Amino acid sequence: MRKLGIDYGDARVGIAITDELNITVQGLETIHHKGNDKIVLKRLDEIFEKYEIDTIVVGMPLNMDGSSTYRVEVTNKFLHKLKCKYNKIKIETIDERLTTVQAHRTMNDLQIKANNKKNIIDTLSAVYILETYVNKNN
Repeated sequence: MRKLGIDYGDARVGIAITDELNITVQGLETIHHKGNDKIVLKRLDEIFEKYEIDTIVVGMPLNMDGSSTYRVEVTNKFLHKLKCKYNKIKIETIDERLTTVQAHRTMNDLQIKANNKKNIIDTLSAVYILETYVNKNN
């Protein structure tokens, strides 16, 4: 069974997935939803048809001091939708502080052009979120 990582944003959602042994994490895609969670949930249905997922890990956007942000409230609403729709799948959260910074550094190191970064940043952030979870639980 695989694990799925989600970097939830207002307009885009980054998706990452583990291999079947939960050893490696790969970026899967970025879902462009423009604030419509139905688009995200529909795409997740399609992903769950293709892959056996036992855990969904969602990044929690905390402030650097660990306090909640407005984005935490929005993410919690999305988490509620996930828990209602996918109640047989384990759903967890993990601190996502600095994952976007890591993703930007990686893209800079790889010399990815600025106009391509927007389509990659969320998926790469989801990879870091899921890697953090996998490393923490191994």
